[in-house]
Amino acid sequence: MTTPQGVPAGTRAAAFRERVLRRETVYGTFIKTSTSHSIEIIGGAGYDFVLIDAEHAPFDRVTTDTCILAARAVGAAPLVRVASPNDILGALDDGAFGVMVPHMTSAKATKEIVDLCRYSGKRGFSNSPRAGDYGVRTTWEHIDASDKEVLLLGMIEDPEAIDRADEIVAVEGLDAVFIGRGDLTAAYRDREAGSPKVKAATLRVIEACRRHGKPAFLLTANAKEAAEYAALGVSGFVTGSDQGFMRSAATAALREYQSVLSKK
Repeated sequence: MTTPQGVPAGTRAAAFRERVLRRETVYGTFIKTSTSHSIEIIGGAGYDFVLIDAEHAPFDRVTTDTCILAARAVGAAPLVRVASPNDILGALDDGAFGVMVPHMTSAKATKEIVDLCRYSGKRGFSNSPRAGDYGVRTTWEHIDASDKEVLLLGMIEDPEAIDRADEIVAVEGLDAVFIGRGDLTAAYRDREAGSPKVKAATLRVIEACRRHGKPAFLLTANAKEAAEYAALGVSGFVTGSDQGFMRSAATAALREYQSVLSKK
């Protein structure tokens, strides 16, 4: 299957993974609405990737499949945040360029996730879905190409994972790490201004990523915060969500109209 530009999707998936592994700066956003339209808009705006949030938003297998197709069509790398390891195979078979897996808490658990993502591990084989170009790829073409294409982004977002960050990040086959500051905030009950416990934990994970040459991803509040973390080595930035963009734009438009029309 090719993109509108004529580039095979598998080639684009491998190229995106290589960009991430080289720690080039990439930008994405969460997709919380289970339709293709926001993905078309966001991809058209030039984002490198979208994170289809099948953990916290109302996605099922069919809507996830549709959103993966939309991202591939518009040129944004489709990544799926799965609700559980059981959802990894479906997302990859449907053509996701990669998965983001929550709650990586140990090296052993991380290795098990790596195996579920790789044919060199324990990924169940089929070349008949979209990932195998509906059978156009032969068995070994699909097996050999897939392990070079699939990006595994693991989430470190639990206090016990912070204590084991070095061993988790070191696991071979874990491509990159997303630091889940929201879950860490809730777990640490860190209500203090500036969230010092969460910041310290974040810095520990970033340092572990630097030691092991692994890319680090963050959801940041704004460009200024992103620049601060970029200086520390973070290369993947999630700028918010489609819902957040819609709320911000809708609120700004309403306030502008109210401000102008209230003066009449």
